[in-house]
Amino acid sequence: MNDKKQLILDIQNLLNSYVGINKTDINPALLEFMDEETLKYIISDLLYQKEQEKDVDFEWLEQFKKYIS
Repeated sequence: MNDKKQLILDIQNLLNSYVGINKTDINPALLEFMDEETLKYIISDLLYQKEQEKDVDFEWLEQFKKYIS
């Protein structure tokens, strides 16, 4: 498998890692026109969003520390 196809699969897998979101199938032809750098940017942006989601969850959990002992 070439790098570009792997990047497209990685984007699809990242999109499918969101909880509560229906499975996403990407037609590779839709992203085929993009260069590898653009695909990597999309992956980077998705990873950043995942990190932000994690931070929000952590902040939400932190508010309950006051109830622990």
